[in-house]
Amino acid sequence: MNSLKLLFKRETVMPMLAMSFASAVCVALVIVRIAATGKSRYVFLAWNLLLAWLPLVFAVLARENYRGGEKPSWRCLSFSAAWLLFFPNAPYIFTDLIHLTNHYYGHFWVDLAVVLSCAFTGLILGFLSLYLMQSVVTRMLGRAAGWLFVAGAAGLGSFGIYLGRFLRFNSWDIVAKPAELYQGISSVATGQFAHRGQLAFLALFATFIFIAYVMLYALTHLPTPLQMQTAATEEAKSLTPA
Repeated sequence: MNSLKLLFKRETVMPMLAMSFASAVCVALVIVRIAATGKSRYVFLAWNLLLAWLPLVFAVLARENYRGGEKPSWRCLSFSAAWLLFFPNAPYIFTDLIHLTNHYYGHFWVDLAVVLSCAFTGLILGFLSLYLMQSVVTRMLGRAAGWLFVAGAAGLGSFGIYLGRFLRFNSWDIVAKPAELYQGISSVATGQFAHRGQLAFLALFATFIFIAYVMLYALTHLPTPLQMQTAATEEAKSLTPA
C-alpha cells in the first residue's frame, strides 16, 4: 500500500496513470488475442510486462529513501541495487519480436502490433525508472555523473538482456542459481560467445537504449503549450511600441 502511495504521488501521478492505462490495454490485447485464436501463445507478454514494472517500483523507493546532501542510506542503496538487477526486464520485451521470425502465419500483423505495444510500454516504464535514478545520481554527484550513469545503465541493461535472451537467465537467478549465473557471466567476460553476432548485439542494444532515452528525455523537456503561449505573449509585448 505504501508503494502505491509513492508511485501515485502528486509529481508522478500523471505518468503513472498513463503507464497503468497503457499496461491495461496491452494485457487486454493479449487476452483478446487468446480469446480470438484459442491459443495462449503470447501470455508470457503479460508476465514480462509485470516484470517491467518492478524497476519503476524500486526506482521510486530508492528516490524516496534518498535525502539530498547526505550519503545514501542502506535502504536507498538496496533499492538501487534491486533496480539495476531488474532494469533489463523493461527493454527485454523488444527481444520477444524473435517469436515472430519463425515463419509467416495468418496472425502475423496482429501479433506484431501486440508485441510492439507491450515492448514500447515496457521500454517507457524502464525509461521512467531510469529518469528517477538519474535524478538521484545528479543530486548526489552532478549533471555529468548523471549522464554517465545513464550510459552505464544502458550498457549493463544490454548485458542483462543478453543474459536473459541468449543464456536464459532471470533477474532472480542471482539468488536461485548463483553458480550457473557466474559461469554464464564468466563466459561472456572471456569472450566465449556462441557467435560473433552476440557481441554486436551488446553494443547495438546498448546504443539503442541510450539513444532512445536521450530522445525521450529531450521530448519531455520541451516547453508546454502554456509556457510557449506565455513566451509568445511576452515577446509580443516587448515588440509593441510604448
